[in-house]
Amino acid sequence: MTALNRVPSLMARAGTASALTLAAVGGSIVVPGAASEASAASAATKALQVAASKKGSPYKWGATGPYRFDCSGLTLYSFKKAGKKLPRTAAQQYNKTHRVSAKNRKAGDLVFFHSGSNVYHVGIYAGKDKIWHAPKTGDVVRLQKIWTRSVWYGRVK
Repeated sequence: MTALNRVPSLMARAGTASALTLAAVGGSIVVPGAASEASAASAATKALQVAASKKGSPYKWGATGPYRFDCSGLTLYSFKKAGKKLPRTAAQQYNKTHRVSAKNRKAGDLVFFHSGSNVYHVGIYAGKDKIWHAPKTGDVVRLQKIWTRSVWYGRVK
C-alpha cells in the first residue's frame, strides 16, 4: 500500500492535519487497529488464492478438502490455510462475519446466497461480480458470475 492509499484511513484515525503532514513528509505512524486490518486483508487475499488453486476439485456434500469440497467446506479450508478460523456451515459462517455492503465488498469477502433469512450457499468474492465456489453435486470448484441479487457480503475478522 502506498502512502497516498493510506491517507484516507490515516485521516480518519489520526486527524486530517496529522495525516496530511505525514503524507507530505512521507512519514508513517503506528495506528491502533491498522495491523489487524492489514492482516485481515492479507488473509482474505491468501484465502482467495487457496480457493482458486482448488479449481476443478469435485464437489462432495460435507467435504472440507483438501481434494473435495462443498461450498462452506471450500471457504472453511481456504481461510484455515490463510490462518483464520471459520465455523462449518454457510449460515454459521455468515453469523461470524462482519457485514459489508455490495458497494464496499472486496476480493476475499464471503458472498452468502439467501432465500429470505435462510443462507443456503457461500463463495469467496473474486472481484468483477464473480466468486470462487463449490456449486453442487456433479460440479467442480470454479469461478462463476454471481447469478442473483439475493446475496449478502461478509468480511472474515
